[in-house]
Amino acid sequence: MCINDILVQGAEPLFFLDYFACNRLKIDRAATIIKGIADGCLMSNCALIGGETAEMPGMYEGDDFDLAGFGVGIVERHNMLPRKESIALGDVVIGLSSSGIHSNGYSLVRKIMKLHSIDWNDRFDEKSTFKDVLMKPTKIYVESLIPVIRKGLIKALCHITGGGLIENIPRILPKKFAVELDGSKWNQPDIFAWLKTAGDVSNEEMLKTFNCGLGMVLIVGAEHSKLVQKMIEENGENSFIVGECEFKKSFAQKTSCCLDFWNGTNLKAIIDYVENNSARTTIDLALVISNKSTASGNKFALDAGIPLKVLLKKKTQSREEYDSILNETLGEFNIEIICLAGYMVMLSEEFVTKWLGRMINIHPSILPSFKGIDAYGQALDYGVQYTGCTVHFVVPEMDAGPIIRQGIVEIMPNETHDSLVERGKAVEHKIYAEALELVTSGKVRMSNDTKSIERL
Repeated sequence: MCINDILVQGAEPLFFLDYFACNRLKIDRAATIIKGIADGCLMSNCALIGGETAEMPGMYEGDDFDLAGFGVGIVERHNMLPRKESIALGDVVIGLSSSGIHSNGYSLVRKIMKLHSIDWNDRFDEKSTFKDVLMKPTKIYVESLIPVIRKGLIKALCHITGGGLIENIPRILPKKFAVELDGSKWNQPDIFAWLKTAGDVSNEEMLKTFNCGLGMVLIVGAEHSKLVQKMIEENGENSFIVGECEFKKSFAQKTSCCLDFWNGTNLKAIIDYVENNSARTTIDLALVISNKSTASGNKFALDAGIPLKVLLKKKTQSREEYDSILNETLGEFNIEIICLAGYMVMLSEEFVTKWLGRMINIHPSILPSFKGIDAYGQALDYGVQYTGCTVHFVVPEMDAGPIIRQGIVEIMPNETHDSLVERGKAVEHKIYAEALELVTSGKVRMSNDTKSIERL
């Protein structure tokens, strides 16, 4: 799994390290495990340069053990995958067959086996036990993919792990694209049909839990698809053209703009949320506006391919003049929703009124407590046991407006200002994206009297 994750970055694996911890070391078992790791490294053309074996009697009982590891690969920065900007309408989706369920979905597998009182050593078919089928090693795709990667013929690679087909593939696509897969184009190992029937698992649950027969998915230009398949099959792997890229069927996304000033951590959290939920989010993060050219958040926007505008406020400009330029920029990008992320410029009442119900902010306290600056410091000075953060609609009054979402942070004994800020940020990063989703989806809106919210 580690090595396949390296491949999707366009990198070639260099070395691997392992960690094995147990109650008491059993030489035969440890030797078998290490041999398996070494065999995987040979298949991956990488070195097993070391590792750690630890006996921890107080931590593990009986035959329990922990096994972990990580790999390191190398790629020139300009060759990294995915190359989202190059993905185009009609690009071909090529799937590589899996050996079985690989290393994901075992919680559901165990539940289904327990439901039917099936033991690992029971027969699955005439040739295999359940253990044979379910413990079949995960395929490593180095030998079949490295030659194609070196040729620069792949636009994106997707390792089908937790989240299955429907949650992994959207992560490698630009927001405006989707793929349509034809399940008749590849062969699924029999274990998937058994799991679906025995567990009465819905199609959607199967697709978001298991790889369903495809361990790796490639996006390639249609003009290169035959050559890519030929190269893969020459290196001993089965491949199938399973679909193509198409424009995402329109759904009610709202173009959103983040006004950012300082370290950009809330902006980064929203960017990550949109990327991780690209298949279902109603947030179209179409613009970032900063009023500081050196703000850390600027790089987050550029790295994510989001248009960035830096609007510096001149000393001679009135608030109204600056807000007029701001409105023009928002109009240029057809922005519908604004979220403020540390945007340290006082906005005019006229601007706020224009965007009533369409602009949100996050404040680091449980409003209406501790308004103003250094809210975490105020909470510590006052001696409260709990504080947190609040996402609210923006109204002309500072740190007011109907509350959309709040998060709680317990103030611990011997809490410092820095530790409270850091723990508070973790909650902020979670609830701000969730609140923005509620607004863009239309599930929450500000009431006409601007005093409360309406949930739809």
